[in-house]
Amino acid sequence: MRKLPTPLALAAALACCPAQADISDTIKPFITVGSTYDNNLLRLPDNTPPGVQRSDRATQAQAGFLLERPIGRQRLTGHAKLSRVTFDHYSQLDYNGKDFSLDWAWVLGNQFDGNIGGSYQQVLTPFNDYHVEQRNLRTQRHMYANGGWRIHPSWRVRAGFQRDRFDYELGVQALNNRKEDLSEAGIDYLAASGSRVGLVARKIKGSFLNPLRIGTTFLDQNYDQDELKANINWLYSDITQLQVLAGYARRKHATFTERDTSGLNGRVTLKWNPRVKLRFKADAWREFAAVESVVVNQSINKGASLNASWDISAKLQANAGVRREKRNFEKMPYVTFDGDHNDTVRSTNVGLVYQPTRKVQLSATAFKDRRTGTPLIGTGNYRAKGVSLMATVQF
Repeated sequence: MRKLPTPLALAAALACCPAQADISDTIKPFITVGSTYDNNLLRLPDNTPPGVQRSDRATQAQAGFLLERPIGRQRLTGHAKLSRVTFDHYSQLDYNGKDFSLDWAWVLGNQFDGNIGGSYQQVLTPFNDYHVEQRNLRTQRHMYANGGWRIHPSWRVRAGFQRDRFDYELGVQALNNRKEDLSEAGIDYLAASGSRVGLVARKIKGSFLNPLRIGTTFLDQNYDQDELKANINWLYSDITQLQVLAGYARRKHATFTERDTSGLNGRVTLKWNPRVKLRFKADAWREFAAVESVVVNQSINKGASLNASWDISAKLQANAGVRREKRNFEKMPYVTFDGDHNDTVRSTNVGLVYQPTRKVQLSATAFKDRRTGTPLIGTGNYRAKGVSLMATVQF
């Protein structure tokens, strides 16, 4: 089989080509090739016996297009991507990826606006919480519709609905197939400065599509979650912006109610741009989250991250990020485990993005992950690091 060109070879060849006009103002095709080396692909624990293959290299080829089409005051945006990913050692993991999305930003008169759209994505499930040498594709379907009514120059009411569905290829993970419906309604105060302060009420219904069977009994893992949150976008200055979506949340289960939980839930984001070429973004969160495992099915995650980007020149950008997250797990009712139910993940990354021409982009990223904590989900402690090279060309 003929090998794909390396990212550097492709970018070098195309960077030498003369500049050409865009094929279309609406549709912008692109291709991407890349290679990623990971020294612990399956996220195996530190005490894994010697002789087990830990490292691997993945090669990716992707083709697709971006869509942006204004129609009067309406706007259509989206993308379509098809990819092929192959592995040097774990070839049984080779897969074809898919990623499609479409959004209609609608406007009606001077008072009504909103968005309607959806997306479809098929990718390899990360190995962080389930460590097998078998391919396990995750398919996610996302659809949404929302709208707002500006009842006064300073006030806007809004409502929306979204549905997410997750399906897993591997039979043993079918118990994680689920559907989540979110309905919300809120009101916002719109300040003359462009800031927004609002309140939003949400109802989330989680439904697991394959009930877990314990002996002759089927376990109902479905849940209802009610939320009341502040929704704030504060433009403090030209260089500082604070976003808050946080408040009180309560999650209840129909059976095994000892799994019920409540408390602070949400995310705070601070953006700070002290220089035109220097940008920082900090996040902090406490959220309920699903876990892709056969031992636990949800966790309470608390974490923080900091990311920075620096435009070194008109063609070169440097990026760096750090992230720390602690997860407190809710184990399945049939699981017996007397140890700690939490773990902590620390991640760092640094990278460079080089754009020799308007349509060619090269990137190089180095990353490092470390987990410490409970062996409840199959891995207590692990370490992983690697590097990724990518090249993208837009036509």
